[in-house]
Amino acid sequence: MKLLLVLVALGAGLAGLVLWKARANEARAEAAFPPEGQVVMVDGHRVHAVVMGSEDGTRPDLVLLHGASGNTRDMTYHLAPRLARDYRVIVLDRPGLGYTERINRTGATIIEQAELMQKAAALFGAEKPIVLGHSYGGAVALAWAVTRPDHIAAVVDVAGAAKPWETGLSTYYRILSHPLLGPLLIPLLTAFVNETRVTGAVTEIFAPQAPPQGYLDHIGAGLTLRRHSLRANALQRANLLAEIEALHPRYDEIKVPVEIVHGDADTTVGVNIHSVPLARQIVGANLVILPGIGHMPHHAAPEAVMAAIDRAAVRAGLRPVE
Repeated sequence: MKLLLVLVALGAGLAGLVLWKARANEARAEAAFPPEGQVVMVDGHRVHAVVMGSEDGTRPDLVLLHGASGNTRDMTYHLAPRLARDYRVIVLDRPGLGYTERINRTGATIIEQAELMQKAAALFGAEKPIVLGHSYGGAVALAWAVTRPDHIAAVVDVAGAAKPWETGLSTYYRILSHPLLGPLLIPLLTAFVNETRVTGAVTEIFAPQAPPQGYLDHIGAGLTLRRHSLRANALQRANLLAEIEALHPRYDEIKVPVEIVHGDADTTVGVNIHSVPLARQIVGANLVILPGIGHMPHHAAPEAVMAAIDRAAVRAGLRPVE
């Protein structure tokens, strides 16, 4: 009996230590990387938005949506400031990531996220913006175009997840999205994952390119390691395949201009699985395949991405033909 009590006490002490360290790391991350923009309320949910560029109505509205595990800082590292010369740029944190609140505890669907992002953009007067989505954000951008067609001018899909795939969910996401194992393991990750592991993960995502100088100092990876963000991200990723399977037959309903940019060295979201069949399905879609570029074209080949945005704006009648 005494041994049992000792074990219980040790377990409780260990759990307390983990939770204390997790909370401390979360507080440290939020202090080091506070919100870049403003937090607005949308249907009772807090949404973080960074707005750049002229707000005099003379420039087209452009919404930027980050991928899995990301936040606004992925776009504000250099892309958004450069685009703000010619567009009014609205960078949004997706639900559960950065400083946008989770919609629910089961994993916000791409359609639910599209609705929230669209309504957030509308609060800034962007009724029909161009919408750029990277990776998972590409799936949200396509959902926006399918389900909210009156509130979008064009789509720019950058290495976006668009079509069903055959590979299974990774062990990492299976565990973190599990109803029992996830809540047990996630605090341990928040408490004890070190900067070296984060650097390795980011480097893998950028391969075969390297992360640009200063990117890791800007991105705020500790924000993604917060408990609620790890859980939200894992649930969204675990649910994504089924959501795309349900949505992708409707892509031919998209009538706005669609520009697609994808690297042929992308091993995270394969161009031949996703962007090639997407371009075939959507009438008038324009696909640019970048030789030797991996999963982060907006960093590795920003000029190609900016050119795609400009083409989308011209095709949507938002900028004159040059």
